[in-house]
Amino acid sequence: MSKRMWLVRAGQGAYLLNEFKEKQAVAIGWGELGDLSNLSSLQELKTLLRSGYSDYKEGTVNINAGQIYRFASEFQVNDEVITYDPEKRLYYIGSILSEYVYNPDFITDSPHFRKVNWKGSVLRDHLSAGARNTLGSIMTIILIPDEVRSEVYSHMGQQSEPAGTEVEEGIDELEIIKADVIAKSNEFIKDRISNLDWKQMQELVAGILRGMGYKTRISPEGPDRGRDIQASPDGLGLEEPRIIVEVKHRKGQMGSNEIRSFTGGLRTGDRGIYVSTGGFSKEAKYEAERSNIPMSLVDSNLLMELVIQYYDQFDSDTRALVPLKKIYWPV
Repeated sequence: MSKRMWLVRAGQGAYLLNEFKEKQAVAIGWGELGDLSNLSSLQELKTLLRSGYSDYKEGTVNINAGQIYRFASEFQVNDEVITYDPEKRLYYIGSILSEYVYNPDFITDSPHFRKVNWKGSVLRDHLSAGARNTLGSIMTIILIPDEVRSEVYSHMGQQSEPAGTEVEEGIDELEIIKADVIAKSNEFIKDRISNLDWKQMQELVAGILRGMGYKTRISPEGPDRGRDIQASPDGLGLEEPRIIVEVKHRKGQMGSNEIRSFTGGLRTGDRGIYVSTGGFSKEAKYEAERSNIPMSLVDSNLLMELVIQYYDQFDSDTRALVPLKKIYWPV
């Protein structure tokens, strides 16, 4: 097997970096697990994590188990490691010299370690935006792709400032990465929306309308005659527009019959919104277009866009349904 390169972070804020360098090693925490020398499987490690860290959710168990298992069982002698010094903007590269070792007294808070021979460094500014994106992962341990590994070695030991053309190429790559991050973020938001139950979905749609400036009423449980939510400027439906909303939170698409039934219950002065997280058939869209009552079809993509667009205007109850955090991106 050819040797691989692994990123091993030196703790939060790289607080272990000096120990990594001085003691010629890389190490990870999770001290409650004890010695992992006789670890037989990933499933056994997950069991140990659930026992030692009872506050971990199942997703956290799975993510952390994968990283720890790699360190204890998949790293090989002569594999390469890379770690980052954010203060100097330097990546340090070394080779693994030992098998897995457990010693709670060797490196602070990090009893699981491997000896390393540090042999060089690379300035982060010399790397492409794609490589910086890969190496910027927040995970404690990741396997570095071969193309990034090759790029790291091509720049190892360089001291000069990167050329301006490389900076311009980096800006273009950064825009590509930004688009990728936004696309992934949008999918995660849709995942969160999809996991709401039917009642929460009604509350989310009503919250969006309130964020748009309307007052809303959600119909009580029971037969609603296609009127899950009513919205208007005054909240009583006396002022126009009177917005009537039907919400369907299910996998399958809505067809023309559902849209026809919905529009049949609307009257002059109403505006209709039909929300279907399962989407709409071609016939349903045609039925909505030819309706005499103005109406809008909202699928999961448009719902996600509305959440993002009006999130700053949401009340606290609506934000709690889909908690989001704003991030900043360099321009």
